[in-house]
Amino acid sequence: MSQRLKASTLRRLVNELNKLQTTPPEGIHITVNEDTLTEINACIDGPTDTPYEGGKFHVRLTIDERFPETPPKGIFMTKIFHPNISEHGEICVSTLKKDWQKHYGIEHVLVTVKCLLIYPNPESALNEEAGKLLLERYDEYAKHARLMTEIHAMKRGARGAVARGAAAAEISKGSENLDSPATGLQSASAQVKLPPVGPGDTKSSAADRKREKDNRRINLKRL
Repeated sequence: MSQRLKASTLRRLVNELNKLQTTPPEGIHITVNEDTLTEINACIDGPTDTPYEGGKFHVRLTIDERFPETPPKGIFMTKIFHPNISEHGEICVSTLKKDWQKHYGIEHVLVTVKCLLIYPNPESALNEEAGKLLLERYDEYAKHARLMTEIHAMKRGARGAVARGAAAAEISKGSENLDSPATGLQSASAQVKLPPVGPGDTKSSAADRKREKDNRRINLKRL
């Protein structure tokens, strides 16, 4: 397929790919097949603080003989729940359509696609469900996008690490609540039945009351 490209286009493409391999943008890695330079495979790390964090998203760019007059065609090979990416992986971003400029390079395209994971645009949605959720119920959108990321864009070990991290966060959150007399003790007392102790309990010695207090503390720590 490389033979279809003009010599000037081929030289430009080789230079761009060499640069991407030696000094790649953060979170973007490419694989070059010298037999098919017109097909560029890239792996984009899911950006931090997005539902795609921790995922590895494989994207394919296809170059035709009209490049750089026309943009490459991009498609997500990894399934993803995103307003601007269809269920079949087509990408809707202006850089790959009406806003394309022939001086843009492959790096510009890949960085733009990564930015799309950070700043989705529901106004030009290919996935209408994702676009609607993003606008109306962001928590549901993020939950669905995160689930798809864990299923399709993470290896099994990474999924386990994410699950353990979430569990640890819940435990930590619970511990913080227990430290709060206004909320922690109230919620804990609803779950743990503690022995009644009051001013009328004249038969309890000081040692018994201390023992009961220690037992309460142990029970609360178990929550």
